[in-house]
Amino acid sequence: MSVQQALIEAYQRACEIELQAFKPGNVSVYSPAHDMTVEDFIRSAAVSADSVSNPAYSLGEKIYYAVKATREAVGCNTNLGIVLLAAPLMQAYWQRQTGQSLRDSLINVLENTTLQDAEWAFKAISLAAPGGLGKSEQQDVNQAPEVTLLEAMQIASPKDRIALQYSNGFKDIFDFAVLQYNHRFILSGDCNWSVLSVFAELLAKFPDSHIERKFGSQYSQWIATEMLALCDALNNAQTLDELMPMLHRIDQAFKTKRINPGTTADLTVATLLVVFLEKLI
Repeated sequence: MSVQQALIEAYQRACEIELQAFKPGNVSVYSPAHDMTVEDFIRSAAVSADSVSNPAYSLGEKIYYAVKATREAVGCNTNLGIVLLAAPLMQAYWQRQTGQSLRDSLINVLENTTLQDAEWAFKAISLAAPGGLGKSEQQDVNQAPEVTLLEAMQIASPKDRIALQYSNGFKDIFDFAVLQYNHRFILSGDCNWSVLSVFAELLAKFPDSHIERKFGSQYSQWIATEMLALCDALNNAQTLDELMPMLHRIDQAFKTKRINPGTTADLTVATLLVVFLEKLI
């Protein structure tokens, strides 16, 4: 198997495993949502995998061509956040020096983004047309950028947790989510349990910026309270089946209000991708 094929498999596996977990408010095998289905997300992962892992592409090109392939395949924004997080991780894997950690390589990638990377990424974001994006006074994605991709993400970071990862070296993922995943996997040996734990712990700790772009902070405390209760239930349950009534209740409550913790789901996929890439290393 070639290196790129191994990366493609890691990326698709991360995307698909995340869909197997019952994450309230999100699309999963348990429930469609927001006019999208599991099949849309699986198709998106399949068509974007080659571009996002292509060693010949720059970081910006990885982002744009992965989003373009997705848009052509499913006609909606299923994976912009996933691609924005996965592309620098893939770039870091390709550029990693002997003995260098994935995170150190990633930080080097982020610190050396270019204006051209920003141009490609802005085109990708405009093409994906994510909900609730609106206009920005600084570095609006519908206009030509005047800064590097890292600088653009730093400007966006107060309102976007994916942009924040560019600014802080993916701190939420490496210093929190990966540790949560590994801890839960050691205890359970179950990917679905581990993924749900990552999702719930992230959403309990950090407001979802996709939700707050649409609704402000009106639901943030309520969501955090629900997720803290879910985290407690995860810690006390013997099997995931015990949690199904609670998961169905929260999922229905979220979807009734059109609440979609999409940023948290994207961070969960990126967490899985980091776990798999570090295993490859």
